[in-house]
Amino acid sequence: MANLLRVDASIRTEGSVSRAVADSAVAAWSTEHPGSTVCRRDLTGSPLPADAWARAVTARGVAEPARTAEQRDALALVAVLADEIIAADALVLASPLYNFGVSQHTKTWIDLLIADPRLGPGTTVLEGKPALLVVAQGGGYREGTPRHGWDHSTAYLERILGDNFAMDLRSVVADLTLAAVNPAMAHLTTDAEHALAAAHEEAARHGKSLGAAA
Repeated sequence: MANLLRVDASIRTEGSVSRAVADSAVAAWSTEHPGSTVCRRDLTGSPLPADAWARAVTARGVAEPARTAEQRDALALVAVLADEIIAADALVLASPLYNFGVSQHTKTWIDLLIADPRLGPGTTVLEGKPALLVVAQGGGYREGTPRHGWDHSTAYLERILGDNFAMDLRSVVADLTLAAVNPAMAHLTTDAEHALAAAHEEAARHGKSLGAAA
């Protein structure tokens, strides 16, 4: 039975664009794999401890009998997270752009994954595994826009998933998501609607291809 790992980082549960677009991908995956399982990790609903990475990293240089309870807990958490992504046949990561950068919840998750020896630099455990990155952006950061280059998240996540983990990565970006609520962006409402529709279509297409690849 195929297994999809879905990871969400939006601080919103209702009205979240990244979650909604990820839903389209997961629905297409499920159609491709009837009866498949979806393992969910909500990084904001159940936040990972911000200090776990430091505890896990420092624990590596300490003999097991001398490790503190906090260090052992951190290493156990690292192993659980690594086991999840290793066991999955495919990954959907939905992570919005916050303050022009990576969500702190996503960054903590990634740091903890890399702390596992199986997923550190140079490892190949995840090589070729299909993955979809879903990004929601309140503004517009495409080439030719006034804030082109201000998105300091998407390229980083693509580097981690596509290059560091060597996963077979696709990306979907839904931008201008604040056009409906920000008066200064009112003139972009139609563009935002088109961008969202396109993101859902693209996510569904990639979701199906993830299923075929897995």
